[in-house]
Amino acid sequence: MAQHDTILIIDFGSQVTQLIARRVRETGVYCEIHPFQFAEAALQRLAPKGVILSGGPTSVTDAESPRAPAAVFESGVPVLAICYGQQTTAVQLGGNVEGGHAAEFGRADVEIKAPSALFEGVWQVGGRYPVWMSHGDRVTVLPPGFSVKATSENAPFAVASDEARRIYTTMFHPEVVHTPDGAALLRNFVTRIVGASTDWSMAAYRGEMIAKIRAQVGKGKVICGLSGGVDSAVAAVLIHEAIGDQLTCVFVDHGLMRHAEAEQVLTLFRGHYNIPLVHVDASDLFINALQACGPDPEAKRKTIGKLFIDVFEAEARKIGGAQFLAQGTLYPDVIESVSFTGGPSVTIKSHHNVGGLPARMNMTLVEPLRELFKDEVRVLGRELGLPKAFVGRHPFPGPGLAIRCPGEINRDKLDILRKADAIYLEEIHRAGLYDVIWQAFAVLLPVKTVGVMGDGRTYDHVLALRAVTSVDGMTADFYPFDMAFLGRVATRIINEVKGINRVTYDVTSKPPGTIEWE
Repeated sequence: MAQHDTILIIDFGSQVTQLIARRVRETGVYCEIHPFQFAEAALQRLAPKGVILSGGPTSVTDAESPRAPAAVFESGVPVLAICYGQQTTAVQLGGNVEGGHAAEFGRADVEIKAPSALFEGVWQVGGRYPVWMSHGDRVTVLPPGFSVKATSENAPFAVASDEARRIYTTMFHPEVVHTPDGAALLRNFVTRIVGASTDWSMAAYRGEMIAKIRAQVGKGKVICGLSGGVDSAVAAVLIHEAIGDQLTCVFVDHGLMRHAEAEQVLTLFRGHYNIPLVHVDASDLFINALQACGPDPEAKRKTIGKLFIDVFEAEARKIGGAQFLAQGTLYPDVIESVSFTGGPSVTIKSHHNVGGLPARMNMTLVEPLRELFKDEVRVLGRELGLPKAFVGRHPFPGPGLAIRCPGEINRDKLDILRKADAIYLEEIHRAGLYDVIWQAFAVLLPVKTVGVMGDGRTYDHVLALRAVTSVDGMTADFYPFDMAFLGRVATRIINEVKGINRVTYDVTSKPPGTIEWE
């Protein structure tokens, strides 16, 4: 692939480190995240144009707390250190950090005391601007060469920098949406201070990856497991563009998809793209196994994972002659597989995110999306011409309706849930809200309630509706439907779906974490 100017992000364990990378890539600059344990090797291999140090949960005052490689500060490349990054920078370069002072968690205001290249054109000296803080410790003595650029009520060095050495530190988090000007500050760092080229685009990535796939595969055969989701679909279309009919897709239909989704997958790949596709209807196998494994959600998840591997492997043997297995591994999967507690894991990211790639399959992986975040995959899908309705679909986890049907599972409950969910999404589309909402779905609760319908008494299921908004996929809040909308949806579901006599709406919010696995 073509070489891009690179920003190295050194991860100290912050739950929002991935947001730093997403904000950097939004500027058109390529970046990679590497844990602090492997940062020195990454620094040598990548030869980055700039380095960003993330936040983290550890106290820098602890004896065994992590540090940045000294080579980072000796390299001469610009450095931006955020929160814990600021603290370890201060300690490593001769300053001091103390605990026991008033902490700052949440919204704060910074007052700009002196100009800095970091906020040139964004913040003015004397101005006060909202930011998002998350710290208990604080810098009390700056290293030699550093000066204060901004303060907050509980952070006397909210921004401090050594402009000559191009080392910039912030106590707040510019990567989160709660710091309104944070994206502009990060843009200043990577484009003005670092001077990185803004040539990272999905149009360029498409061409580079096609060439890479052709070089890797040659004349070989590739099989790809289709889930019906965006990731595997984009991977399949990209690979097909590169090698044509050397690719065969296998669609394992486990009977846990939303209404009409299986038909949509078949129409898209056989009709629109004419990609060789094997459709395996394994719904009886999956649903019978789920009925037998009882209500335990972890048992259900593992059952689905094992069965998917078994069915997929059996179909791969029937196809025969394939040397490569394609999967829609994304960059967050790569990051998470190189964690603080373990090394790289060889896992098959099937549509359920569980299970392992059996060694007996003896195939080489083709992972054309492994450098991309979810939002970038959607952009690439549009670049490849996938229909907007397909690329823009709400996230749907691999276990599908199985995790939206708590308790024991059977066909009747799945059918009830599928019908109710379809009505809910239909009304969201009619209201023009689908693209405003990040994810919406129905959950068939494992309880029944007494109700009265007309002149009769009923004893039927309770259905919960959920809809969340999200900017970054890391945090979420419930969507504030008006009561008229909720009343209309509830009335339709109760009237049209036999087996439901009560509908409720979930108004909880979601802290940082993985939303789509709710």
